[in-house]
Amino acid sequence: MTDRMNRRWLLASRPEGEPKAENFRLDEVAVPEPGNGELLLRTIYLSLDPYMRGRMSDAKSYAAPVPIGGVLEGETVAEVVTSNHPDYVAGDIVLNRIGWQSYGISDGKGLRKLDPKAAPISTALGVLGMPGLTAYAGLKNIGQPKAGETVVVAAASGPVGSAVGQIAKIRGARAVGIAGGPEKCAFVKDELGFDEVVDHRAPDFAAQLAAACPDGIDVYFENVSGKVFDAVFPLFNQFARMPVCGTIAFYNATSFPEMETKVPPLMRAVLTKRLRIQGFIVYDFASDYADFARDMAGWIADGRLKYREDIVEGLNAAPDAFIGLLKGRNFGKMVVRVGADPTIA
Repeated sequence: MTDRMNRRWLLASRPEGEPKAENFRLDEVAVPEPGNGELLLRTIYLSLDPYMRGRMSDAKSYAAPVPIGGVLEGETVAEVVTSNHPDYVAGDIVLNRIGWQSYGISDGKGLRKLDPKAAPISTALGVLGMPGLTAYAGLKNIGQPKAGETVVVAAASGPVGSAVGQIAKIRGARAVGIAGGPEKCAFVKDELGFDEVVDHRAPDFAAQLAAACPDGIDVYFENVSGKVFDAVFPLFNQFARMPVCGTIAFYNATSFPEMETKVPPLMRAVLTKRLRIQGFIVYDFASDYADFARDMAGWIADGRLKYREDIVEGLNAAPDAFIGLLKGRNFGKMVVRVGADPTIA
């Protein structure tokens, strides 16, 4: 194997329930050559995100699944190695979607140049990228928190949840986080500045959440569902809003036997409490990007918004890291460092 071989993780088979090692296959091929108008990209960082579990399934969804034998999908930060495109030169750092591989070809569509002087380039996959925009736009457009209201967010130590709570605080709301384990809970409360945090692993989790929300819940930003939503649901105030961007508790589920008993009370509450429950995909709010980029950069610069990354080393580590992500083992935005970062001295 040489540095000029392209190592790729392919979808070997579709998972039934939790993804396993046999669902992934490591492949090695020659580095592709860019044609006219194309660029050869070298991956520096690969983003791992829960939505990728859906791409491994062939169930009908908002996006096409990865085909069996295809390169697993993912956003990456990469360096331009060779450019036959007028808008890019070798050495440019770009945000792209070449997936789980060390090299890839792009025709330039959908690329975004990054300024390494503005922020660490890995943040384009997290707080200044898709997860950050998810938090910003979902909270702004659907959650619409008002000063003094209570905003609750699950997975509060993760890239989306951590931003949701901090933005809620900036907008004058009260932020209550839900996280798993003492270390993550301490980070959410002490480092991120949430007003309260509750450990969903606690045996009396529902009671603790109710105590943390004495005036009920006005906005619940849904990342998890499952037993977390079960504890949130009775606490909704009238006209509460629930942006839904993820239901990670169900991503590996093969059946939902409890739903028959949950749907009637849910629908009754939607009616009687006039709840607003709206799912969204981050690209629904692409028009918010300029405001997002300006606001988030400013809040980071003045210390009002903090972030954490969980970086693992090497493309080989990607499957295990992804499996762990779906079980909540990550602590912050999960990123794989695939190759050398030329922006770090």
